[in-house]
Amino acid sequence: MENKLQKQMTSRHIMMLALGGAIGAGLFKGSGEAIGIAGPSVILAFLLGGLVLFIVMNGLGRLVLDSDNVQGLSGIIKPFLGERTADFIDWLYWSLWMVNIIAEAVAAASFMQLWFPHVPSWIFVLILALLTTLINLYSVRLFAETEYWLAFIKIAVIMILIAFGVYLVGHEIFNIGFTDTISRMNSHGGFTPHGLNGLVNSLLVVIYSYGGSELIAITVSETEDPKTAIPKAIKGVMGRIISFYIIPMILLLIIYRWDTLAHTNVSPFVMVFEKMNIPFATDIVNFVIVLALFSSINSGVYASSRTLYFRVKENTGFTSKLAALNKHQVPQRAVLFCTGTLYLGVILSYFLGNKLFNYLVGSLSYSVLLTWMLISIAAFVLSLKKGTFIERFFSGLVIVVLGLIFIGILMNNPIGVTLFTAGIYLIIFFSYRKKQVDTISEHT
Repeated sequence: MENKLQKQMTSRHIMMLALGGAIGAGLFKGSGEAIGIAGPSVILAFLLGGLVLFIVMNGLGRLVLDSDNVQGLSGIIKPFLGERTADFIDWLYWSLWMVNIIAEAVAAASFMQLWFPHVPSWIFVLILALLTTLINLYSVRLFAETEYWLAFIKIAVIMILIAFGVYLVGHEIFNIGFTDTISRMNSHGGFTPHGLNGLVNSLLVVIYSYGGSELIAITVSETEDPKTAIPKAIKGVMGRIISFYIIPMILLLIIYRWDTLAHTNVSPFVMVFEKMNIPFATDIVNFVIVLALFSSINSGVYASSRTLYFRVKENTGFTSKLAALNKHQVPQRAVLFCTGTLYLGVILSYFLGNKLFNYLVGSLSYSVLLTWMLISIAAFVLSLKKGTFIERFFSGLVIVVLGLIFIGILMNNPIGVTLFTAGIYLIIFFSYRKKQVDTISEHT
């Protein structure tokens, strides 16, 4: 049996992975938080984040097309940024997903406790860990099919919300007129009630919400005809962002006052479903949020296990054993190691409670930004070698914008979150130095 990953993902799977990657709890639940931070100007935050994501993903597509036989993000950027940066981005991306699956598991457990308040959260995390382990161990085809249908459900709910929203806005326009209906968005403090500071602060939630789209780069080694499937999926990013984030946000802010959306204890989606007199609206949206979180955990286990596999398969000694493949050509030990992080999350959440989730989400925004930054720098280097002026201009522009967003988040994030994240980056940095020293020692 050939000891390598099998190409079992099709263009259909990659398209839905790209669709589902940017649709998670950040939209269904976090949209209310973002509206509370920025008011109606959150539309600009999501639009800015969407434009940045669009340019980053286009750069990623060019890198995929230019690379031969690549493995993970490191294989894509190594020819342009070198071995050290390639090593850094893989471990950065691995740590990002390790942190994310803990955060999402803790959040999913809290939502499931709304139905079963007397069941301890660790039981739900255990169930999620077992499900994601089984799905990821069986075959990459099962993982892809699971994510396909989870993404389909999320998209269907968003399309229903948009249909309901258009109906409700049309009804309001018919009753009180177009001007009075639209002006509701700017009432109670105007379009930017918290000023530019609120707009910048909301980018923390926006970047967290959009993180995950770059996951499709990890699928290169397991995708049939990746140079066709992946760029094809990337091309529709901007349309998806407009459809699934911007349009629902505009409709919500027309239907309800922004401060009403900001101070509700339920998802803004629930409010629209309830306004349409849909029975069990809270339970329906709560179920979709749990599915979105499970999808994110499932994708996180896939991304982290494949990234770990790529980093250790060339090693010798104990760590190389993590690259062992099972009969379905899945890196089973890497999968088990990564799902084991969920159990660590249970222990941490027991001691830290809700504070753990806040720390993790703040850290994730840094890591998503840094990952996008490194992808964009590699795309810029590629454009200098064989790109057009337009490609060079937009690649350079997005690097500047990401840098400004990074500074904005740095100034507004709690110092504890920043120090926690800096600690992770230092560990990654010095682990490479140690590995280099060990390698030199072996040859002397």
